[in-house]
Amino acid sequence: MITASMQKLLNAQLNREYSSSYAYLAMAAYAESLSLVGFAHWLRTQHREELEHALKFYEYIHAQNGRVTLAAITEPRAEYASIFEVFQKVLEHEQFITRSIHEVYAAAEAEKDYATKTFLGWFVSEQVEEEAAAQLMVDRLAMIGESKGSLLYLDKEARKRE
Repeated sequence: MITASMQKLLNAQLNREYSSSYAYLAMAAYAESLSLVGFAHWLRTQHREELEHALKFYEYIHAQNGRVTLAAITEPRAEYASIFEVFQKVLEHEQFITRSIHEVYAAAEAEKDYATKTFLGWFVSEQVEEEAAAQLMVDRLAMIGESKGSLLYLDKEARKRE
């Protein structure tokens, strides 16, 4: 069983995961508008992962006899200067989510809530992967600069993401 304060933190994280999903779908729509279907695929894959993360929080809260409370999700940004800016925002967002997960983990540790710490351990590891994937895209996009041919090649590579 989780405490009321932990339930509140977990519900807030659940909402952040849903908001992340919505933001990535909007980014995918932007990429599609530029005919960058590989980047759109990468971002839609990220969108689905964030939905799965939200559901993990949903299920965990219920498994701990807590109550899920869903909050409003704000409208995501729809326009960017470039696909490079999109992935810079992806990286910034993943860093924000990492900090957020760490804060919930620290609260679980302070409460000696070992079940929640164990649950959150998966997310701590997942965020390492999430940040690394976003950083790789930012680095590659920075390397290619304004080269349209290289951008199209990288777009094709992004489509391979599972």
